Formats: sequence, structure tokens, C-alpha cells
Amino acid sequence: MAALANLLAAACGYHIAGRADRLPRSVRSIAVPAFANLTTRYRLAESLPAAITQEFLSRTRYRIVADPAEADAVLNGVIVSYNSYPTVFDPATARATGVAVSVTLQITLTERATGRVLFSRSHLEARERYEIAVDQRSYLDESDAALERLSRQVARAVVSAVLESF
Repeated sequence: MAALANLLAAACGYHIAGRADRLPRSVRSIAVPAFANLTTRYRLAESLPAAITQEFLSRTRYRIVADPAEADAVLNGVIVSYNSYPTVFDPATARATGVAVSVTLQITLTERATGRVLFSRSHLEARERYEIAVDQRSYLDESDAALERLSRQVARAVVSAVLESF
């Protein structure tokens, strides 16, 4: 009975989420070089490719290589914009206690041998929020932690989109 259920599931195109793979079979290795950065937030150019690399390693069968010349495909990115703005204010002091961060990216995965674009997003936007302590003595800068969370969020979205051709 279980074998029949597996056969029927396979026949209807069922697959385990996150395991679809729409890339050509010729792609076995991917390079994710540092992103170009048009903003003043220099750490994003390092943290985004690192998070995407980790996501590819944890979710796919692809070998990740450092040198784009050794890869079958290269994932290039450009950080187009970075915006940070207050979202919540302390009524007593009128100081910001909540901040939202918004990042816009351009992402392209290109097959190196043919130059064919396998995946492209010209306007990928990600947002993250963090809080600021009202008491200056207990202030802890949460912006870096928020950017790390944002990087992981972007990595999950990019790898899912690449694999499933969204």
C-alpha cells in the first residue's frame, strides 16, 4: 500500500519542498563573489554573499567555489539601496525606539560557459526591524544583528527562487 502511495505521489509531480531544482544539469558548482555595493553599509557586501553561500551549502547539492573562473555558474549581486528609518518613538523623550531597515538588491545567476542568465531579479527588496533602548546607559546597537537577520532572510529567498525559478 505504501509503495502505491509513493508511486501516485511521484506521478502527480509531488516533490519535497525546497528540493526542486530548475538549474541545468551542467551546473555543478556556483561562485558567489562579493556583491557590488552602491551604499554606505559596507558590511552588507560581505554578509549577503556569505549567507547565500551558507544557504546553498545547507540546502543544495552544489559545490560552492571561491573563484568564479572555476564555477559552472556565478551569482552576482549589487546592493542598490539601503534605507533605515524610525518606526516607533518614545512618547516621553520623542526618541526613536524602533527602526526599520530596507535593502534593495539586483541578483543575477549566469552560466559561465554560455553566458546565459539562469536567474535574475532586478529589484529584490528585504526589510528587517530592530529596537533601540530608551535608556542610553543600557544602549546596545542592534543594527548589526538586524543586518545579519536580513542577510539570512535574503539568502533563503534567493536560493528558493533560484532553485524553483520563481
